[in-house]
Amino acid sequence: MNWLEVSLTVDGELAEAVADVFARHAPGGVVAERGIKYLDADDPGTPTDDVIVRAYLPVDARIEETRQRLEQSLSYLGMIQPLPTPTFTAIQDSNWMEAWKEHYRPIPIGKKLIIIPAWMDSPDETRIPIKIDPGMAFGTGTHPTTQLALGLMEEIIDSGRWMVDGKDTINGSPSTVIDVGCGSGILSIAALKLGVERALGVDIEAPSVKSARENADVNEIGDEFIISQGSVDEILAGDFEFKSAPLVVANMLAPILIRLTEAGLGKLVSPGGVLILSGILDEQEERVRAAAESHHLKIIERRQLGDWIAFVLVSEQG
Repeated sequence: MNWLEVSLTVDGELAEAVADVFARHAPGGVVAERGIKYLDADDPGTPTDDVIVRAYLPVDARIEETRQRLEQSLSYLGMIQPLPTPTFTAIQDSNWMEAWKEHYRPIPIGKKLIIIPAWMDSPDETRIPIKIDPGMAFGTGTHPTTQLALGLMEEIIDSGRWMVDGKDTINGSPSTVIDVGCGSGILSIAALKLGVERALGVDIEAPSVKSARENADVNEIGDEFIISQGSVDEILAGDFEFKSAPLVVANMLAPILIRLTEAGLGKLVSPGGVLILSGILDEQEERVRAAAESHHLKIIERRQLGDWIAFVLVSEQG
């Protein structure tokens, strides 16, 4: 089969939003690759802030309709934040997946982690490798929201403590983590590799559950990662092995974070534990703060990367 490649070069803040649009129309998956600047033919390359998002549309009887629907979806996204014009390229080689695999680059995160594509060996033996297939689901490590969440998780797990009013809220490294909206499973996989004993990852989308399991297998992670379809309601109802954890993380867009907070997201945090919320644009910060405060959640740490914000919160109800 022939393919029509669609690609868009955006900054990291827009990469996952564009990937979301592409995924609705591309059955073969989506890849987001870090931009590389080369000075000459011998230069190994320097990563840039740009991310190239690619998808491949099958050239069939509906290709023009598919292309028009994709361009319309991009135009809607462009009303929120301006986008460049997408590039369409005809691909004759049916083995197109090998073509983009050649361009995907490892992404170091925090002090210890490095995100690498599933088919690649880590170029840095001093870092903990997290293997992710970027063509499966959302959460490849390129987006600031994922990087913020990973960085905060690493600090909490590595130090085993977080200070609130001069007192430890986490006393020792958390043994369990709950990942709400787990997507590709990248956060849970990273937590387990950093030393957490058990992780529960839930997502309302069945393809994300499948993707998380496949990525866990690639990282040689087994039953210590519980993966299932569901959300806050199912966890609170006791559908899984545990209903709370000292470390809970949710990396989603602000309106969804607000809805989950209303649904009882804070109740998943065990006494003395912390909640990480990531995926908040700066203009949405006050609304998320208000929702958190109305449910007795106190923000004890704020981090920002570009236009995106992440919070660490604790329950004021003990």
